[in-house]
Amino acid sequence: MNTVPVNFDFSVSSVEVARRLIGVTVLVNGVGGRIVETEAYDREDPASHSFAGPTSRNITMFGACGHAYVYRSYGIHWCLNFVCREEGHGAGVLIRALEPNTGIELMQKRRGMETLRLLCAGPGRLCQALGVTREHDGMRLNTAPFELLLPDQPVAEADIVAGARIGISKAVDIPWRFGLAGSRFLSRPFGRSHK
Repeated sequence: MNTVPVNFDFSVSSVEVARRLIGVTVLVNGVGGRIVETEAYDREDPASHSFAGPTSRNITMFGACGHAYVYRSYGIHWCLNFVCREEGHGAGVLIRALEPNTGIELMQKRRGMETLRLLCAGPGRLCQALGVTREHDGMRLNTAPFELLLPDQPVAEADIVAGARIGISKAVDIPWRFGLAGSRFLSRPFGRSHK
């Protein structure tokens, strides 16, 4: 199947999308795994790239929802985001960690490591493992090379934890980081969680 499931709606708030992405499988050219950690960002959020308005770097965030927004973090790592809400708003969800399950050998080769737990634990590691670069910026999530698959059973709300986002200096207390409770593939454990 090469389409985003028809019942997955990216046109809603980034917070809602970030929660609902937990448990969804993302593949890039047939390589990837189950999303176990996300972070939401919105135009009204001072920690968001879109807060100050459109630039050449973040213009994809202001485009149509259901597209990839890829940027380089600290000049080193690529980061993969999914654009949300209506066109022109500027919201997205950072994909922070996956439980790798498809194309593991290729991911290990790309990362130069065998340890499954750390293969996709963190946005930079995840993009390296999946082969995501700036070339993927602006691509639709419902066409190749992307493929999103819903789990057979949606993740229960009780199994999703929330907490503060990582690596930001503004709006640090907003609990817009979401994760699969108990997953060993998270980029970092959750502290005091919010449901």
